Amino acid sequence: MRLSRRMLLQSAAAGAFALNAPALATPDHPGIDDYFNVMADLLLAASPETASSLGLDKGARAALKSQLGDRSWDAVKASHAACALWQARLAQFPTAQMPPGAALDRDVVSYALQLGIDSAAFDFGDNTLASAMGESSTPYVISQQSGNLVGIPEFLNSQHRIETKADADAYLARLEVFAISLDQETARVVRDSARGVIPPDFLLRTAIGQMTRFRAAPAAGSKLVLSLATRTKAKGIEGDYAASAETIVTDKIYPAVSRQLAALTAAAANATSHAGVWKLRLGEEYYAWCLKVGTTTSQTPAEIHQTGLEQNAAIMARMDALLKAQGLTTGSVGARMAALGQDPNHLFADTDAGRDEALAYLTQLIADTRLVMPKISRLNLKAPVIARRVPVDIQDGAGLGYMNTGSLDGSRPSTYYINLKTTRTWPKFAMPTLTHHETIPGHAWQGAYLTETGNLPLIRILLSGFNAYVEGWALYAEQLSDEIGLYDDDPFARLGYLQAQQFRACRLVVDTGLHAMRWTRDEAVRWMVEQTGRTQVAITSEVDRYCGTPGQACGYKVGHNEILRLRDKAKAALGARFDLRDFDDWVVEAGAVPLTVLASVIDGKIA
Repeated sequence: MRLSRRMLLQSAAAGAFALNAPALATPDHPGIDDYFNVMADLLLAASPETASSLGLDKGARAALKSQLGDRSWDAVKASHAACALWQARLAQFPTAQMPPGAALDRDVVSYALQLGIDSAAFDFGDNTLASAMGESSTPYVISQQSGNLVGIPEFLNSQHRIETKADADAYLARLEVFAISLDQETARVVRDSARGVIPPDFLLRTAIGQMTRFRAAPAAGSKLVLSLATRTKAKGIEGDYAASAETIVTDKIYPAVSRQLAALTAAAANATSHAGVWKLRLGEEYYAWCLKVGTTTSQTPAEIHQTGLEQNAAIMARMDALLKAQGLTTGSVGARMAALGQDPNHLFADTDAGRDEALAYLTQLIADTRLVMPKISRLNLKAPVIARRVPVDIQDGAGLGYMNTGSLDGSRPSTYYINLKTTRTWPKFAMPTLTHHETIPGHAWQGAYLTETGNLPLIRILLSGFNAYVEGWALYAEQLSDEIGLYDDDPFARLGYLQAQQFRACRLVVDTGLHAMRWTRDEAVRWMVEQTGRTQVAITSEVDRYCGTPGQACGYKVGHNEILRLRDKAKAALGARFDLRDFDDWVVEAGAVPLTVLASVIDGKIA
């Protein structure tokens, strides 16, 4: 997981740093480490949300706690220019005498910068270094899952810490900036719409619905107000913060939301149901860039599509055998899994009490998994994590499950979000593998190496969002959980694990189908429901996600496949000396890298 799966929050493109790129070799900054330190400071200045997420909005960076990232188009252009300048200066550092750690850092940073440079070819959407590192590259500035209205309220609630009056004042300052950022996004919606870059009508319907409900709620009862009022009262901080926040929401934020809603409504009048980016100017080239961001490979859509078809068939064969062993013999694998998913014996009650019970179950799963981690790792990480439901105000457009990694200073644990709009989306047998993916040994564990150990420079933590590595590790973590026996006494949980693996294979087919082969949304949903047996509601949400962030869904299985290839290579080379714990730790200690770089790291370890 990256510093946090949604942490860049579609935010800072880079406006603060284009004209302040770090100097190459000055008396104050003589080497590459100093260069990276200055670059890291400038990245944090451009993304104050990231500084808060990591607990770095204090001391010399305290001013960042009152700020949010620039959402203007000028900031996007500044990001592209900064990446080109930084890359040119980075190339001037000689590598011949560079120690291995510094050489690895250089290769990783260079790869990230090149993604940012290449994004300049596309004059629409959110396509920058920040979006490439945040799983959020998208042709649409505002959609059901993108834009500050989706991310900032929960960010302020869960990641803007309030301990002092200064923290509360900074929260109010951020509310003021939030209104400005919404208008910056609205200007980009209007700009993109004039260029024919408009989200599909079905994405706009969801986004407009979410925005309308947000705007209709009384300001006094909004999360933006209640979060500040509740926390200042709990800390005994003097001042009528509820009234101050309510005034900003009423006078500035709600009018800005109304203007954004009007812009989306105007765009919707010209929207079509075309789901893929093939419809855009340079659509084929844009999808190729998205796939490179998502997979850190040069695989073509056709190659990825075929891999998905083959692996889906192979996993379904395993599921078929296991289903038959449970006496479930009638119908396709997808139909039998659908029936299992609707069986009341496998469901929590679709009530608030049932949701609380589900969260308690997930918490216990995490605790139980900690006990077996020594079987797969020697790292002994703490990896604190809490389970929460996706906030109700964004659950319609949010993913089914995701993770925000904890702060560097340990003041905030990782947060595992599960979408419980309806508990029917998550039968109990599907929950263990999701939890292993998002928490331990998956994202929370890998993210804890970044935040707990101090073994990586800050620039590597900020540029740790290589999707195929991050999601590939989490998918590999699902497999590890099966391999060490966590499902040995629960064949239905093993079916849930295999269904999740199959689901990721199907993503390869559907993402490329939508964006390269011109599948419709209905075709994609129908095919995926038939293959996986998951509910229509869940799959529709998933397909809509792929429409909004092309290529991202391909990183999971591509990354998983590469980690398994490297493990097989290590086993063959090392023979009796191979130790699973060592290999797993080699992958985690690489620290989130492009897959090409990961292969070099593992080759070095084998040698």
